[in-house]
Amino acid sequence: MPTLAPRRTKRALAATALLLALAACSDPGPAESGGGARKAAAVPAVPKPAAPAGLPGMPPLLDPNDVYAADRPGRLSPVVKDFPSRVYVPNTNSNTVSVIDPATYKVIETIPVGIQPQHVVPSWDLKTLWVNNNRGHTLTPIDPATGTAGKPVEVHDPYNLYFTPNGKYAVVMASLDRELVFRDPHTMERKKTVPVSCYGVNHADFSADGRYFIVSCEFSAELLKVDTEKMEVIGQQRLPFEGAMPQDVKISPDGKTFYIADMMAHGMWVLDGEKFTTPKLLPTGKGCHGLYVSRDSREMYVPNRGEGSISVFDFKQNRLTKKWWLPDGGSPDMGGVSADGKVLWLSGRYDSEVYAIDTTTGRQLARIPVGGGPHGLAVYPQPGRYSLGHTGVFR
Repeated sequence: MPTLAPRRTKRALAATALLLALAACSDPGPAESGGGARKAAAVPAVPKPAAPAGLPGMPPLLDPNDVYAADRPGRLSPVVKDFPSRVYVPNTNSNTVSVIDPATYKVIETIPVGIQPQHVVPSWDLKTLWVNNNRGHTLTPIDPATGTAGKPVEVHDPYNLYFTPNGKYAVVMASLDRELVFRDPHTMERKKTVPVSCYGVNHADFSADGRYFIVSCEFSAELLKVDTEKMEVIGQQRLPFEGAMPQDVKISPDGKTFYIADMMAHGMWVLDGEKFTTPKLLPTGKGCHGLYVSRDSREMYVPNRGEGSISVFDFKQNRLTKKWWLPDGGSPDMGGVSADGKVLWLSGRYDSEVYAIDTTTGRQLARIPVGGGPHGLAVYPQPGRYSLGHTGVFR
């Protein structure tokens, strides 16, 4: 069978030729012109994730590097520019609000309100002052244009009051009920109740983009992180100090750091809000309680209620630079800064008085008798486009 081998060879050659032809007809893939070496296939670039947008509906910051850029001296909103300048002092033990004329340092009116008023809170739209009658379970509206009180609104356990940065909700700090209650910012109709496992929710502040806020729980030494839009607690931690009692909360001008006053740790906790890791304590003085930013965003005034002093923290230097002592002592608590930035107003919680302090020298300008247990006083009007609540946190 000598003729079979040549036939097999011819068939093999034909098969090989067919395979080569098929290969020539297939897609060669990317290659250099002129039949050069094959190039690697291009890999599409992976887009970088976009920076998270701010809370929907929130007015953008005037300066992305300074959340308080709208609070400069004299920069009053058209809504409030014609309101008379007053200091409203809730007297917790007297169930009244003392109204002080800052030009004369005199009480010009005393307004009866509900049981145990804790704070006077400017509304998000700047048109109303809400008196938080904690044990009376009501909010008393005051018209800052006329100084007259309106009909109380039923709200259970309103220890403190905040507003979301987009103005969509009021947030009631229901301290004894252990709830954060999201309500309509005008009618105060309940929209969502968020039960919390910590005790004594009392103060808060919002991130620069408004996406979350940090809440202090004074009776269980805890902090909460809350998603603003979802209205859900997304983080919780206990402070690393036995007997800690966190109070006021304030964000730094650059939006990177939260400060939490602690009246039993006698200082401020310094917290990275994004990471929500364990904060560090910066001692200030006995009974550290309130936190108030200067009109130029350079300093923060820190009243130490247990020793009658005010510490001054420099944001850029990241340290305490001064301490002012009240003559004859006192119990400086909550308050605010005048519209021109020249005077710090603080209630004397245990002394039935209010202090006016020069923000340049720390000198006491006045000591004004008021009702019993003065607490979260509001200086009004103040610069800013809208209010986040408490005694006046403006953006």
